[in-house]
Amino acid sequence: MAVVLDSDSGEMGSLSEAAPSSNGGSFPDIISISSAEEMSQSSTLRPSTTVSLENYSSGVISISSVEESNTPKPRRENIAYEVNFKERNIEEICICCGSLEIRTQHPLFQGGMCAPCTEHLLERFFLCDNDGYKTDCAICCWSKSLIMCDDPTCNRCFCEECMDSLVCSGFSDEIKKKSPWICFLCAPQRAYGLLKRKRRWRAELKRFYDQESNHLWIYQPLQTWDKKPVRVLSLFDNITQELKSLGFLGESKGNGTLKYLDDVTDVTRIHIEEWGPFDFIFGSTPPIGNSYQHPSAWYFYQYFRILQYVTPPEMMFFWMFVDNLVLEEEDRDTASRFFQMEAVIRYKQHDDTIQNAVHIWSNIPSVNSKYSASALYVDLSLLAKNILETRIFSQRPATLIKDFFVPLKEYFRTFP
Repeated sequence: MAVVLDSDSGEMGSLSEAAPSSNGGSFPDIISISSAEEMSQSSTLRPSTTVSLENYSSGVISISSVEESNTPKPRRENIAYEVNFKERNIEEICICCGSLEIRTQHPLFQGGMCAPCTEHLLERFFLCDNDGYKTDCAICCWSKSLIMCDDPTCNRCFCEECMDSLVCSGFSDEIKKKSPWICFLCAPQRAYGLLKRKRRWRAELKRFYDQESNHLWIYQPLQTWDKKPVRVLSLFDNITQELKSLGFLGESKGNGTLKYLDDVTDVTRIHIEEWGPFDFIFGSTPPIGNSYQHPSAWYFYQYFRILQYVTPPEMMFFWMFVDNLVLEEEDRDTASRFFQMEAVIRYKQHDDTIQNAVHIWSNIPSVNSKYSASALYVDLSLLAKNILETRIFSQRPATLIKDFFVPLKEYFRTFP
């Protein structure tokens, strides 16, 4: 049965959530604007106007239209009209918002994209939720009301507005009645109304990121039959529970595998070659409040040493290192220099209390999105001290980053 979800829900802190200030734990006022169109109710008959009082001394009030021409704002409802009645090529229309100012072409479907929608899709396409599904619509990455694909190998969602504007009016209501519903990227049929899937959309998605992004880099997603079980090396923290809940690991033979090492002092390149190869290497510092046998920086340096043994230049490979607020600022700066990227901060908050926070370095696409970082305006050293004093901890630090593992479904097989 098709399921509708609201992508705004979630427990993790985000850029849109209020963050405690550094001078007393108070929260700034947040004004949420869900739609620019709701802020200005204009029409072709009466466009929005602004009143200029620059010449008030002379008794003249100048009234000018916000939209100097009477061209209506881009709307997705106009896409079908532009194509069917004005005979405009869909590649000349942004299929995400209806704009006629095109920057590039959509990577998955036939149609154009404007500059704002291009930037938005680049940053949000790989974002996922803890339930294993994508956070946003696979077409526009904007809308909230989503319908999930029922194919067990797919975790994508599509919004009702894209369906109704690109396929036909009321199409989303029909989909909700179907059980199961196979999405536009999984179904054999390539064309649904104006929505036409590209034949080699995975290669197009890779090209899209290569050409349009200056800080996000991805591997080309694999077709279902090309995916293999993931082979994981987990250092200093066992992430079996998180990966198993997402379907990467299982009890049956042929499922993904994970090797956990709590200490790597005596581990050499020969050991890694014997145990490997590995597709993903995870590592972390010990959680706050836990006793550990080595200095905090030891965990980072040992992880980076093992990473050099594991990294295969000829194959797809992912890595992630997490600091549970135990590294000194100088050590975090060193880690950013070694990993050649800045860390992302993610925290867990309950009521007004921040229970835990982590720094993350990774080459998994979603980690480096500007929407992944949490806006945490506090002194992290004081936060760590406060967490120790109050003895309030999240269940496991790895629960803060579980959603970052989900994009690996584009590359590795998962199991029910």
